[in-house]
Amino acid sequence: MYARDNEPGAGSPREQPTGAQLEAAVTAFRMLSDATRLRLMWLLSSDEYDVGSLATAIGVARPSVSQHLAKLRLAGLVRTRRDGRRVLYRARDTHVRALIAEALFHADHEVSGLPRHD
Repeated sequence: MYARDNEPGAGSPREQPTGAQLEAAVTAFRMLSDATRLRLMWLLSSDEYDVGSLATAIGVARPSVSQHLAKLRLAGLVRTRRDGRRVLYRARDTHVRALIAEALFHADHEVSGLPRHD
């Protein structure tokens, strides 16, 4: 594991991420590079939804939403929970939720012209 800027040891040279860590990050970014999947992940970062609710919320057909969710699940970005006959989806953990939020905060700065943070 490598040290993040706010973790102990961050003042020393950082250890390079492993090949497996890089591949997992590339997979996550690849999954999030699709606008529909990113919209789904934004919703799933704050609450649980079933396929029908997600389809309605973003205006995309249920089969398409199901296919996107399957990819996100295989990539380890979402988790599921059964509630009777329904399957509920949610962003997998705080790391994924933070990744989505930071990506969209960055986009907001790019689009709105807000000053960048150093």
